[in-house]
Amino acid sequence: MTQRRYANDLPDQSGRTAVVTGANSGIGLITARELARRGARVLLACRDERRGKEAAARIRAAVPDADVEFAALDLADLSSVREFAAAYTADRLDLLINNAGVMALPYRRTADGFETQFGVNHLGHFALTGLLLPKLLGTPGARVVSVSSGLHVLSNIDMGDLNSERNYRRWIAYGRSKTANLLFVHELARRTAAIGSGLVAAAAHPGYASTNLQTAGVRMENRRTAERVIELGNRIIAQPAAMGALPTLYAATAPGVRSDSFTGPRLLGWRGAPAPSWRAGWTLNDVASERLWVASEQLTGVTFAGLGV
Repeated sequence: MTQRRYANDLPDQSGRTAVVTGANSGIGLITARELARRGARVLLACRDERRGKEAAARIRAAVPDADVEFAALDLADLSSVREFAAAYTADRLDLLINNAGVMALPYRRTADGFETQFGVNHLGHFALTGLLLPKLLGTPGARVVSVSSGLHVLSNIDMGDLNSERNYRRWIAYGRSKTANLLFVHELARRTAAIGSGLVAAAAHPGYASTNLQTAGVRMENRRTAERVIELGNRIIAQPAAMGALPTLYAATAPGVRSDSFTGPRLLGWRGAPAPSWRAGWTLNDVASERLWVASEQLTGVTFAGLGV
């Protein structure tokens, strides 16, 4: 199987169970739909109940025998993350797709007081993965796929200002949160390898894909002209969301995917079929990844029991 042909070669997923965060729209919805199309049982982990149930109905309309279900999860509230994990009673978890995210928002804080982009994009998924880790480690061939971005190159993390309190710049904060995703994958891969686990921790990014992610921030501020410009760019320049979902699907299901790999679109990391993606060297720094891991455990109160250091 080649990466170029992967759109038509998604392996059979019968008997597998997947959790996809942010599955009510965009990349997450397509990822959930295609996993269900190939036989997986998929839990749509979404903040908004109405939109989550509508997404489940849309998937069933496209895939009549789809085994999909909505489950409430607000990554901006760690109590919701804990409730979701406690309610997850299945005896296995084959795929955890950490897809949900926010981009370039005006300064906001989560329910727990974290800057929203760092809190949702990184800390919420960090806590979710840690709480579901026993299910993942107990499932042969399980994978954790974190959706980062090529825009992680905008900035390394600032360990002295994780909440961007000193000087908030929305795009820099977004880049830091996406760097945090990659550092998390790097450290999770390192720690699971240290205990001899077969769990695969991988990362993916969609390139420039047309979704509602780009317009959320300007819509919050009622910046109508900026919203129209972004929508025009989505129509003219961006690739369809269905193509943007392919790197995630590849990382989640393709044979031979290595832990700590980073998959994105083939053409300059911008668009096209899945291919290995370039990543900034700072996302492969063992010291930085361990420091962020320790800080994230302290901030969330979630520890990854049983993992080596």
